[in-house]
Amino acid sequence: PRSGKFITFEGGEGTGKTTQIARLADYLRAEGHDVITTREPGGAAGADSIRSLLVSGATDKWDPLSECLLLFAARREHLNKTIWPAITQGAWVLCDRFADSTFAYQGYGHNVPIPFIEQLYDAVVGDFAPDLTLMLDIDVEVGLGRANTRNADNASREDRFERMDLSFHERLRQGFLEIARNAPERCAVIDADHDPDIVSDIIRAMVNTRLLAA
Repeated sequence: PRSGKFITFEGGEGTGKTTQIARLADYLRAEGHDVITTREPGGAAGADSIRSLLVSGATDKWDPLSECLLLFAARREHLNKTIWPAITQGAWVLCDRFADSTFAYQGYGHNVPIPFIEQLYDAVVGDFAPDLTLMLDIDVEVGLGRANTRNADNASREDRFERMDLSFHERLRQGFLEIARNAPERCAVIDADHDPDIVSDIIRAMVNTRLLAA
């Protein structure tokens, strides 16, 4: 049974997903909804262990197929332990990245065959999908500049993907946009190269139109 909602935030590096998730969570809680925020890879104990393997270290640390398998293993734990129980209990789940990121990063970015990723999705996730996906889009160099500034201010060293070459990030951006074009009923592309307050207003309007008013 599915009584809650599942909203995913997608996009390349430096698009401001973390900030916007926190703001939308505050808004929805003020509207009386039970809200949890989470992220991928991660969001459950086993998934967090896999995250530590993926987001730091050398850029060529993993074969792209291995990355896919690790990401879907983490995703399965995340779904079983966090996302599905929360939605069943009526919560709104806001997630920083979900399967679209695997299609974009490993598929479009690293040329893993899309049918292979689709088979993994079917096996691990099944017919479950987000109620709404907010694609935050920004010029690649602007986004990477933001991400590098952010990473300089913390010691997590979770910057493995940020350090990949510019052509990878260009493919990544185009991948996200193509995913959105192919699923307009689920995805909304939002220009993230605005003041965060403007982006927040756009996101709230989109959620109100597509979910709260439905």
